[in-house]
Amino acid sequence: MKIRKAKLADAKGVAHVHVDSWLATYRGIVPDTYLDQISYGVREELWNDNLKAENNFVAESDEGLIIGFADGGKERTGKYEKLQGELYSIYILPGYQGKGIGRSLMKRIVEHLKESGYNSMLVWVLEENPSRGFYEKMGGKKVDRKTLTISGKVLNEIAYGWEDIGLLKN
Repeated sequence: MKIRKAKLADAKGVAHVHVDSWLATYRGIVPDTYLDQISYGVREELWNDNLKAENNFVAESDEGLIIGFADGGKERTGKYEKLQGELYSIYILPGYQGKGIGRSLMKRIVEHLKESGYNSMLVWVLEENPSRGFYEKMGGKKVDRKTLTISGKVLNEIAYGWEDIGLLKN
């Protein structure tokens, strides 16, 4: 397995990871009416655009299959003075979770943030996401919470922050 910068040609593989991860992780949390309308084609179009930002990284299996991805950059709201960077998303195919791939992707995002001049970071995660303990194990501290509505269901999100990404736990 290797972590590398994503290329535009990776959009289809990233879309598959995105859809499959959402369906596996959020079934029973996010309304089925929303999950059932997610499509590979629409997500591929989204990633064809998103990958142009050059802040995306993929985890690739030894066979060349994209099995995970992460992206990050400047914190998007400007609301958190002590948290300048943000992990926008991180997803790993269900069959590859729990094998250190998330840790490796996080480390690569941290390197990218440092190269971009950011020494701190936050990430938003659904409170009901069974993987949110990952951020706590990586040393993230709860810094905020908010709600969002998906297909009429109000969901809670928690922000985890690292004021010094150099102290990110492995």
